[in-house]
Amino acid sequence: MSEEKKSEFKTISIFAFTILFGYLLFILPNIFFGVTKINGGFTGINLLFTALFQIFSISLFLYFSLKWLKKDFLYIGLSFENWKKDTLLGMTVGLSWLILQFAVIIPLTGGSERTDISSMVSTFDGSLLGIVSYMALGVIGGGITEELFNRGYFINVLKNVFKNHKFGLWFSSVLSIIIFSMGHLPTNSLAWFDILIPTIAYTLLFIFTGRLTSSIVAHGIYNMTAILATYFLYYL
Repeated sequence: MSEEKKSEFKTISIFAFTILFGYLLFILPNIFFGVTKINGGFTGINLLFTALFQIFSISLFLYFSLKWLKKDFLYIGLSFENWKKDTLLGMTVGLSWLILQFAVIIPLTGGSERTDISSMVSTFDGSLLGIVSYMALGVIGGGITEELFNRGYFINVLKNVFKNHKFGLWFSSVLSIIIFSMGHLPTNSLAWFDILIPTIAYTLLFIFTGRLTSSIVAHGIYNMTAILATYFLYYL
């Protein structure tokens, strides 16, 4: 086996192991709190514990995975260059999707009767700590950790396995969109629409800026404001 083939095999092996084990780390706290029902189960302050577990465990795991590949977090797009422009862009995309969802799509497709809305409502425990913890999960576990893992690592590591990097970029991007969307367990066409549109938007932000800042902001601001909108519109 040539050195080039060995390098490709090493990259693919480390990538596959990282993705599989990383997804396990994502769902582990959900399973733990869901099964044990400790402190009320998957609600309240346990949502904050979940967010902290996800960002620390997955960031540490990505650090070692990148180190094995002789790369770093800059390689997967964690750069704060042009952060003001990226932040504004991310906020525009995230808030635009929020307005479209809560002003048009959700009211026209069942409102409080929708599965996702009723699931979110059931997660609220009525306390300030509970809603703050839920927002922390949306921003830390979703906006930051998911973007590092599903956008930055997944796309930038996999794309360079291909000799044609342009093809590799779009192949890895499409694959990341599909796998990320499937990870949210959509059960019908509406659920697929709701997850595919923002996922494609976050991915395009990452591709065209070359950085994670705008996708992290867009993802995080949408998750946080969607939780608040659901709380005030459908819980209270």
